Amino acid sequence: MIVKTKLYIPHKRQDSVPRPRLMRKLDEGLEAKLTLISASAGYGKTTVLSEWARQSGIAVAWVSLDKQDDEWISFWTYVTSSIRGQAPGFAQTFMPLLAKGPSSSFASSEPAVAAMLNELNRLPGELAIVLDDYHCIELPEIQRSLSYFVDHLPPHIHLYIASRIELPIPTARLLAKGEMRRIMIQDLRFLPDEGDVFFREIAGLSLSREQLAELYHQTEGWISGLQLAAISLKRSDNITESIRQFSGHQTHISDYLMEEVYLLLPESTRAFMLQTSILSRMNHSLCDAVTGQSNAQEQLERLEKWNLFITPLDDQRNWYRYHHLMSDFLRRMFIRTDPGLWAQTHVHAARWLESHGFEEEAAEHYLEGRQHEDVVRVIENNLQAFLQKKFAVLSRWILQLPESVISRRPMVEMFYLLLLIGIRQWDKASEKIERAKLRYEALQGTMDDAEWKNVMGNLYYLCATSSYFKKDLTKVSDYFELVDQYAPEGSFLQTIGNNRYNGYDEFEDHLTFINDYHGASALLLKWIARWGDKITHPFAGRIQASYSKLLYEWNRLEEAERCIGQVLRPQDAPPNTRSMLQIYVSASRIQQALDHPARAAELLERLKVQIESPDYAVFLRKIEAEQACLAVRQGSLSAAEEWLERCGMTPTDEIPLNEAAEYTALARVLAACGRTDEALSLSERLQQLFWKEDRLRERIRMLILQSVTHYRSGQPNKAIDLLETALGLAWPQRFVRSFVDEGQVMAELLTAYQRAQQGRQPRNASYVLLNYANHLLQALNRLPTGSKAPIKAEVRVLEAVLVEGLTNREMEIVRLMAEGMSNKQIASHLGITEGTVKSHTNNVYGKLGVRTRVQAIKKARELLLLS
Repeated sequence: MIVKTKLYIPHKRQDSVPRPRLMRKLDEGLEAKLTLISASAGYGKTTVLSEWARQSGIAVAWVSLDKQDDEWISFWTYVTSSIRGQAPGFAQTFMPLLAKGPSSSFASSEPAVAAMLNELNRLPGELAIVLDDYHCIELPEIQRSLSYFVDHLPPHIHLYIASRIELPIPTARLLAKGEMRRIMIQDLRFLPDEGDVFFREIAGLSLSREQLAELYHQTEGWISGLQLAAISLKRSDNITESIRQFSGHQTHISDYLMEEVYLLLPESTRAFMLQTSILSRMNHSLCDAVTGQSNAQEQLERLEKWNLFITPLDDQRNWYRYHHLMSDFLRRMFIRTDPGLWAQTHVHAARWLESHGFEEEAAEHYLEGRQHEDVVRVIENNLQAFLQKKFAVLSRWILQLPESVISRRPMVEMFYLLLLIGIRQWDKASEKIERAKLRYEALQGTMDDAEWKNVMGNLYYLCATSSYFKKDLTKVSDYFELVDQYAPEGSFLQTIGNNRYNGYDEFEDHLTFINDYHGASALLLKWIARWGDKITHPFAGRIQASYSKLLYEWNRLEEAERCIGQVLRPQDAPPNTRSMLQIYVSASRIQQALDHPARAAELLERLKVQIESPDYAVFLRKIEAEQACLAVRQGSLSAAEEWLERCGMTPTDEIPLNEAAEYTALARVLAACGRTDEALSLSERLQQLFWKEDRLRERIRMLILQSVTHYRSGQPNKAIDLLETALGLAWPQRFVRSFVDEGQVMAELLTAYQRAQQGRQPRNASYVLLNYANHLLQALNRLPTGSKAPIKAEVRVLEAVLVEGLTNREMEIVRLMAEGMSNKQIASHLGITEGTVKSHTNNVYGKLGVRTRVQAIKKARELLLLS
């Protein structure tokens, strides 16, 4: 719902000090794209902007922002509505785009904002757009789209922003090009002559030059400080002594003066101000509801007349708000002096707001008033809407509520349990999920059957998720069976955030988290068979992407290509940005491995264009990191170096786990560009992170990167030691591509590793890894002939590969068995008796732990003893 008072230019005060100097500075903003008015509270940013807006002579679209507008759709809807107030009919072409959220297009960066700019370009006259209190806006997606908006503003459209902090968008280029003006504290503070006018003509105080100088020195021209001082001095019996006591930081001054002013007010006025201080904006009806009085309009007008830091929000004086300093002071005093009434007042405000359609604000007040049942009721009644537009706010509310209240609302409880998983409280979540499962299973027959099945479908999904984080793949599959029984098209919880980045790669790239690739293969194949033809199922695309990555790692490229080709976003499939990222990245890597570099690059570009998400910037960052790695693989170091310059990451940054993939890309690109020390330092910290988090694949890949980097920098012994560690970790899972993707340098390293083993005392483990290295060299030699760097690898036939104690003769017999020879043929071929062959065969069975020839051949292939 649009709050219209937020679009009104604040009422002009009749007693304001004329400030022609500032008016001229604001007029200069009409020659620029952006004018920033930046200062802390109490410097008159809103006052001076509103006065300029009323006398500027051009159309002004005004938006008074607050923390409720820190949502992409809400923010741009208010901006659009304010412009429409000056240009009726505006926004007809792009409102549907606006309702979709942030960018869905890389080409234009912001389709909704681009469409808005096109309409602005068609407006006939000059327009100033004013965003007041912009410091309330923190969402990165809003900052990114505002940056795009400013960069492309038509010349007759001007943006004015008032904020307590510097803008979190790039402005250096605008300043350099003369397209930005800045009005700072030094511009806003009263000059001595303006202070003189204020005290003499507005406040009606006749102060000496020395008294004015002392006040000015104490407040440093801080307007609110001077206003507070004036109110206090009017009631002082000793002006000189009162001025002398004004000292300290602005906050201390404001607290002291507020108390001096507040304590001199009538008790009824103080009570009214305390109770209404909880409101971010107020009208007489809301104030009557909050205070239980019936004279709120009279009180509001009296406060305005007394200059007690209250501002009308419209010309009709229907809506008001307190100055931030006054509001902060009153709230602190209210909760300190009467916490019981504080809570009760919030409840009165919540009921009025809910009855007038302001559910989000109502929930905030119910929460402050500790009316938890009402908070949960509001959440449940608006759950879908809050999930779509207020996810962060909803999460904050849920985590503040008692579990006893949440447990009485099934779908709210399901979201709460999912939220515990999302914030990594896995043990706590697991315990609560198990208790909830038992509780709801016992309710069968006492609840509506459809509702009960819906709850159980979601609850079994939570059980599957909990098992997944315990790396228990068998239980994951068992619970998925139950989910499929009760929610065959996917549970409600499975669909939450499909278009958002949830911050946890465990949910996205399953092979980041699962260390058992053979177990993963069985799990993924089972559920691909079950969900593969359900294009609407929320997990269908993601598990197919994970299986294609597994096939890719095992170097089964043709199978991987067929697998991923089935889910390269069919036109009739619903958008699922999280799945699309995994699908297209996997497809790109497969195409590069198949020696189709142009296709690999084109897939990542197409992914940029197809993303539709409020978290577009996060997804784009991940795609561009993948593009940088692809550039390294394709030998385009200039593109990789260009990414280094603009990626915003440095090798000394703290590494968030959810950005580990981007920092891994950074380490790889640094190494490729010859920045060896930085690459090794970063990779060592990444290695420690992956060890701590038990991420096997990432540990192996980081060891490989470190090994290759040391080898290139002339440290072969260190490189070989690291490679051996990587081989030891990778062999049980049969990794191939993580090594092979390094190309010629890996061929040289593997050959150097084999040579380094010569002369060492033979050990079974060493022979296994030597044979594994041989297997990888064979894979390197089979790379496509069109590769930019043909592989020259020395593949040696190992004379003594002793696995589980197998002798050379026993290994030879295994190879002949695999060729299909009978015992009699083997005896003839080797020139030994058939009885000796049987004896060797029995030894092989015992050492390999098998009973038949077929099992022996299969086990030998699993151990990479046979090509």
